[in-house]
Amino acid sequence: MNTRPVLRDIHGVLLLDKATGLSSNAALQRVKRLFRAKKAGHTGSLDPLASGLLPICLGEATKLSGFLLNHDKRYQVRIRLGVTTDSGDAEGAILTTTAVPPLSEDIMERVLAPFRGDILQKPPMFSALKHQGKRLYELARQGIEVEREARPVCIHALTLLGMEGDILSLDVHCSKGTYIRTLAEDIGQALGCGGHVVALRRSDAGCFSLASAHTETALNERADADLLATLLPPDAVVEHLPAVQLSEEMAFHVRRGQAVLVPKAPVTDWVRLYARESGFMGMGVVLDDGRVAPRRLLNLLH
Repeated sequence: MNTRPVLRDIHGVLLLDKATGLSSNAALQRVKRLFRAKKAGHTGSLDPLASGLLPICLGEATKLSGFLLNHDKRYQVRIRLGVTTDSGDAEGAILTTTAVPPLSEDIMERVLAPFRGDILQKPPMFSALKHQGKRLYELARQGIEVEREARPVCIHALTLLGMEGDILSLDVHCSKGTYIRTLAEDIGQALGCGGHVVALRRSDAGCFSLASAHTETALNERADADLLATLLPPDAVVEHLPAVQLSEEMAFHVRRGQAVLVPKAPVTDWVRLYARESGFMGMGVVLDDGRVAPRRLLNLLH
């Protein structure tokens, strides 16, 4: 008789090296089944075409996923010049084919320079943004295009890695909300020949690096106890934020939703909250009067 696996409370962060051809949600569901976790969520999707770092939060760590969504990302992208597609990547239908002009490192440097720093970028139609309640990619698949307002993003670094034939390889360090497909299209347009993404790999997300990530194949080869050892603690997501240590009395009041006065509390917004005995409690904010108030507490006591 078939029996469903017993799901369990697991709290932590898995750094997954997502393979190409797999949606972020499909990768998430596989990880959730593998760990037999009751709850899981990813922190910023990767297209099926893309591979690389996909942080997955399990259990109570899902309450902190929003903190990672706001972080910078880093990608290595390969762009095919001379061909445009309706999706901006290799999965779309070809729209135009144009000869690629002679290129050199000096030419590319002049072309790339205006894309560095604060720029405005129009979101692609093939994106998850909504228009009148519908995802843009749903409209795009119906052949419908709507006006999109350009949004500010920041390209912190844009480095030429190589040129081979009609393939341009770049390293991109960018702010949240940056669309690499749009960047590829805009660079192709600046060159006068168009272009689209043929390969994309995310190497960094916030404080997390691909060097510490695990492939699905490697995870499947681990025994259960060893599998759990791959998880980072929930507070790894917010380790860049200042920490506040609470006495057990303070922690008692914070768990009941009450703000407490903490001597020498950081002059900042979000803070990590720790109880002396029980450890990480979740997130709080420092109020104008200096008190620390709970905002996103985790239930890690089982």
